[in-house]
Amino acid sequence: MSKIDEKFYDRADQHINLSNSQVKGNVNVGEVSASMMFGLSRFNAFMSAIGCKDAIELENAKEKNIKYFTTQYEKMLRENVQDYIDNFEKYMK
Repeated sequence: MSKIDEKFYDRADQHINLSNSQVKGNVNVGEVSASMMFGLSRFNAFMSAIGCKDAIELENAKEKNIKYFTTQYEKMLRENVQDYIDNFEKYMK
């Protein structure tokens, strides 16, 4: 991941708040999570494509891009799960 800018966490919180607002009625956390992951994967596919001059270049970069995004996601997920372990009582009140 590149250097974290001053608005990084603000943007992340906006995505989290939107997702939290969608959990209501008969819409559960898992459904919202699936939609959020799909949206993120779609945005990251777009991000991969905008740097390419054509579909062949995108195809050639495909595995590198997928590896980058999955590695970053795993790192962030591990850090956040550990944060919840360390702060379980505080977060899950």
